[in-house]
Amino acid sequence: MDQLETLGKQLDIPVFLKRGETDVLQIAREALAAARTTNRNTLIFDTAGRLQIDEPLVQELVRLRDLVKPQEILLVLDAATGQEAVNVATHFDQALSITGAILTKLDGDARGGAALSMKSVTGKPIKFAGVGEKLEEFEPFHPERMASRILGMGDVVSLVEKAAEAVSEADAKRMEEKMRKGQFTLEDFLEQLRAMKKLGSLESIVSMLPGGAEMLKQQGDLSKQEKEFKRMEAMICGMTPQERRSPQILNAKRRQRIAKGSGVTVAELNTMLNKFGEMQQMMKKMGKFQKMMGRMGGRMPGMLGR
Repeated sequence: MDQLETLGKQLDIPVFLKRGETDVLQIAREALAAARTTNRNTLIFDTAGRLQIDEPLVQELVRLRDLVKPQEILLVLDAATGQEAVNVATHFDQALSITGAILTKLDGDARGGAALSMKSVTGKPIKFAGVGEKLEEFEPFHPERMASRILGMGDVVSLVEKAAEAVSEADAKRMEEKMRKGQFTLEDFLEQLRAMKKLGSLESIVSMLPGGAEMLKQQGDLSKQEKEFKRMEAMICGMTPQERRSPQILNAKRRQRIAKGSGVTVAELNTMLNKFGEMQQMMKKMGKFQKMMGRMGGRMPGMLGR
């Protein structure tokens, strides 16, 4: 109940709670009455979860179904439990005639093999998927994309959709222009770091790329890289707007202040600034190359047009 209350506040959705009441049907009656009184057109009954089959719970759910007559009965399954999830789905479907399922923890090693078995055994669709712990990592289920993930082909479509939600087209064009002109600053870099965080964990991003699963096997735990990104963000946040735009003004005194404020050593700060400087130089070279190609009509030096 505490979890539901917290989620409701985060999503700005009203939650009906009846602490101390153990009669599920009584709670349901009062919840229905409260929903009608406040003119709600959707009511979700969240019941107790079980990893194994619990017959008393199943019978309680049957009585609840008969009382509220729901339009949808969605079974939440943990992808990490594998075959056990299929057994639970089969039993609940026989007792309740579920209309579909929600598969969670698809960001784990299981990668959703249980999804295929569950659909095959029950014949009921998987309607939503949980691909992380954050609220925004709950999404409609797309069978073809899950098949690609299971086969290690990635899921570029979902990645593009997430990117479109995190960064507007206008912002993307503005950033591309700055990169092309070699005007990319630490302030822009900070903006990129924060936009990337909106896409989810580094592991979930890599898993959506073609060959991502194999890459993850080779790279192992990406949490170190994520921690490094957080340290970089802390260092940039420790700078003034002027310092972010013009890092060349960062003298020894300023660097000591920034390092102390962001909890890193001056050597770590210097390493980050050197890497950023190298990245800026590379962007400038790419910008010059693009200009040269533009003047030549897209032809490489020495190539003759037909």
